Amino acid sequence: MSGIHEFIDNEIKSNDVVLFMKGTPQFPQCGFSGQVVQILDHIGVDYKGVNVLADSEIRQGIKEYSSWPTIPQLYIKGEFVGGCDIVREMFQAGELQQHLQENGIAVRAAS
Repeated sequence: MSGIHEFIDNEIKSNDVVLFMKGTPQFPQCGFSGQVVQILDHIGVDYKGVNVLADSEIRQGIKEYSSWPTIPQLYIKGEFVGGCDIVREMFQAGELQQHLQENGIAVRAAS
């Protein structure tokens, strides 16, 4: 395993919820990353954002790691959930909140 894959693996395994994204949770630098940030913020879940723009090795490495071609990528409890479209669909169906709760991750009650 290369150093970058070890780094990615460690981030995913040591944080319950990790979003590999363009930009940061405070300053998303693409619309898709921004949408996932809005969803995670809306449901009030704690997560770690990893900015793939800060390091081209991470940007390439995460695509190889997941065999998924696009950013953002959301991981919950070490498992790849999906990109923006999948996360949005899961959120709208209530499945994302349920998936988080089933994994023991607190989410804000629906208002």
